[in-house]
Amino acid sequence: MKTYTEEVGQKLNALLEKTYDAEKGFKKAAENVENPALKNYFQTKAQQRYDFGHELKSEIKSYGQDVDKGGSLTGTAHRAWMDVKAAFSTENEESMLEEAIRGEKASVNEYQEVLNETALPSTTQNILASQKSKIESGLSTIKTLEDLS
Repeated sequence: MKTYTEEVGQKLNALLEKTYDAEKGFKKAAENVENPALKNYFQTKAQQRYDFGHELKSEIKSYGQDVDKGGSLTGTAHRAWMDVKAAFSTENEESMLEEAIRGEKASVNEYQEVLNETALPSTTQNILASQKSKIESGLSTIKTLEDLS
């Protein structure tokens, strides 16, 4: 049977893995677009996820749990799909935005699941709620950028 700290550590590590994936995905998207506003948006989001990762790592360590390294197979496949789309799509920037929106909506749901299913200490809850809020705010921005492309 898992202890409470192991359970929370696993959930935070799962979010951390997806955070690594998102950071790499945003970097990849920034490399594949020409529009300066989009490039800046994707670079900013990559940095944000990098920062989220450090917050999550600190929180995982505070539970005395090991931090998982690297990203997921799903994230690697997603980035490869973005590369294929970039290579063959005439609407490259629009497809990158659509993928980013899809990924951000999935992130919001993943954060909400962890917040809903676990009785977290207030410090952990505050970190996750803050990160989720920043992702939601970014979704509003990306939808505005979608109108520009």
